[in-house]
Amino acid sequence: GYHHGTEMNKKIYQIGSSANQFNATTENDLTKKNITPLGGFPHYGVVGEDYLMVKGCVVGPKKRVLTLRKSLAVHTKRLALEKVSLKFIDTSSKFGHGRFQTKEEKNRFLGVRKTAAEKT
Repeated sequence: GYHHGTEMNKKIYQIGSSANQFNATTENDLTKKNITPLGGFPHYGVVGEDYLMVKGCVVGPKKRVLTLRKSLAVHTKRLALEKVSLKFIDTSSKFGHGRFQTKEEKNRFLGVRKTAAEKT
């Protein structure tokens, strides 16, 4: 039922901390950026707490609490034992056609816009 749904063998890509402001920076992509995409995640918003990045999908609504536990079986397959190294984390907007990774990159490309000029 609802409280006993089990999914096996989810691979954890990254465990992120809210204390680190630039938690989407990797060894290959040195852009200082946060894990939250521009405009926030659809139907969730801004990630302000610690997070867990998992391979694939997880069932249920975006804000459903998940219970994780250590696997009972010993993993011996090569796919399960390989070390994960993230090269790039996409932080472009998830609404529409997002193409900018950071707000600074967007402002550099588009230049001064009407809303920014009115604020000054």
